[in-house]
Amino acid sequence: MQTKIVFAVGAAISLLSISVSSADLVDAKPVIAIIGTGDMGDSLGPRFAELGYTVVYGSRHPDGDKAKGVVQLTGPNARVTTQREAAQAGDIVVLAVPWPAMETVAQNLGSLDGKIVIDISFPHRQADDGYYESVVETSSAEMIQQWNPGARVMKTFALQASYVIDDPDVVGGPVSIPIASDDREAKEQVADIIVAMGLDPIDAGPLRLSRELEAMQRLYGVPFFQRRKAAWEFYFRRSYYWECIWGDDWSDPVADADDLAEVPETQGQARPCPGTR
Repeated sequence: MQTKIVFAVGAAISLLSISVSSADLVDAKPVIAIIGTGDMGDSLGPRFAELGYTVVYGSRHPDGDKAKGVVQLTGPNARVTTQREAAQAGDIVVLAVPWPAMETVAQNLGSLDGKIVIDISFPHRQADDGYYESVVETSSAEMIQQWNPGARVMKTFALQASYVIDDPDVVGGPVSIPIASDDREAKEQVADIIVAMGLDPIDAGPLRLSRELEAMQRLYGVPFFQRRKAAWEFYFRRSYYWECIWGDDWSDPVADADDLAEVPETQGQARPCPGTR
């Protein structure tokens, strides 16, 4: 199938018609909007741009020096505008703003219907004992989905520091990036981006399991608040053993058992069970 694109040029409106195959249109990379120009936003944006994506930042102060500096850091395929305008321009929308600001921002971006919306936020605060405690009853991702029912919300890019995004080799080995979402296609699309960034995508199940990912965020903060000299990054090492011992009578199948996301196997195929070749 051929699609014609018509350009209007000048006051006389000259018409130029060119043929573009439908495959070319399908292969076009989606635009990624990043709402927020802080620590994670200014790390994810340049990495996405390196992979050939157009990046549109959304900022409360798009004319400010900080926002302009992030655009300059990201390169020629980036620009900055308001938060709402950026969200409307993006096919994938990354919500990189902190709580409690997220409550306001995520409800005022206009229609996000059909868009992949990535929540990377930390809905936590320091409790009286100095460790993290949650400030939400469910999860930030589930709340964002409730506010934007037509969006394809997921929780990912939430269990690692920005320096790992900047350089995945900085910790001396792979880092896993779990993805919790109810949308198989969206999960697969973002998993491919994660692989291209040199990271390890993990299917973390449905969106409601973003609660567990946020609990892991609280665990992630433990060495930081303890002021230890060494922290940790999460890496889910491949294990072959479960498939060697499980039985169907141990549990009921998951609801999406016949429609699981096909996530790239960055650690290679599973090894054979003991005693087999």
